[in-house]
Amino acid sequence: MGKKPIEGRIIEELQHLNAAIQSHNGKPFDKKVFYLAPPNITFGMLFGRRFDYNNPTFQKIITIMDDIVVNTGTPAAKYYNIFPILKHVLKEPGLVMDRVNQLNEILKVLLKEAQEAKCEDSFRTYTEAFLQKDERETVTEEKQKMFTEKNFLASVFDVMLGGTETTATTIQWAILLMMKYPHIQKKAQDEIKNVIGLERPPRWDDQKVLPYCLALVHEVQRFANLFPYFPHSTPTDVNFRGYTIPKGTTVIPLFGSVLNDETQWETPQLFNPNHFLDADGNFLKKDAFYPFSKGRRVCAGESLARMELFLFITGLLQKFTFTPPPGVWREDLDLTPEVVFTMRTKSYKVCATPRQ
Repeated sequence: MGKKPIEGRIIEELQHLNAAIQSHNGKPFDKKVFYLAPPNITFGMLFGRRFDYNNPTFQKIITIMDDIVVNTGTPAAKYYNIFPILKHVLKEPGLVMDRVNQLNEILKVLLKEAQEAKCEDSFRTYTEAFLQKDERETVTEEKQKMFTEKNFLASVFDVMLGGTETTATTIQWAILLMMKYPHIQKKAQDEIKNVIGLERPPRWDDQKVLPYCLALVHEVQRFANLFPYFPHSTPTDVNFRGYTIPKGTTVIPLFGSVLNDETQWETPQLFNPNHFLDADGNFLKKDAFYPFSKGRRVCAGESLARMELFLFITGLLQKFTFTPPPGVWREDLDLTPEVVFTMRTKSYKVCATPRQ
């Protein structure tokens, strides 16, 4: 997750994304284009391959994941989570499970291909590592088999959904905000041009010399607040500020209470990269920055997501200037989130002009 070898994959995928944007020749295109790159990083880790954006299997996977994200965010699905008996009268739970089953059928095919191509003495992907563990696993009466097809499908589903939706949606937020605030976009572009130029792609180490771009990426995450809450459960009895929270209690932290805390941010309701810069323009770490949650159950993919977001967003701003389509004024761009499983942007179109 976010180690040096994967940097090359992200940079390579950035070139494919840039080419897809370039193909629109400055004409308006849908925000969905920005959803195409992150899945291939995840597929590379899982299966050691990337899909062409027009590949039918790739398109089907993207559509299925989108349906799952939308339907799990509906009020009906949330009622079902609390009262499972409602599955007999609500359609959304059935739609979600139908899409999950469709995705599993595709994953089974990819698993079979991996079984046929695996290396016996080493592993290059998550799937190969899983298969190797499966072959070497010892099962006893006291120990049930762990490396099963069912567990493979469940774990891969988690990685695919978690590694795609959040990163892709954050990039979509970044582009919308660049259209809304062109002066911020230009300031980031000027930094890129003056420090690394417009030719070689950005690298992870460039975050040290691109403080404004790094601050911009952090501020996109703070402002978007993709997961305003994420339930956890207390593993033991917990004493907190004079209250006793019994073991097994569902605790729902509201991250917005920190990400929009007026005592922590100068202008919490506004998009302002200066939140992450000191008086000299150097990047400033903030303890109140919680986009990946906190503690032992922090997002497992945090380091990978951080690398992807910096390289993708900086790489896009290096090559293009993003503006609203003709007839759409930046004042009309709506920053109100669309609430599904995550806090997505509303639908929008964008024009991308190559930088010279």
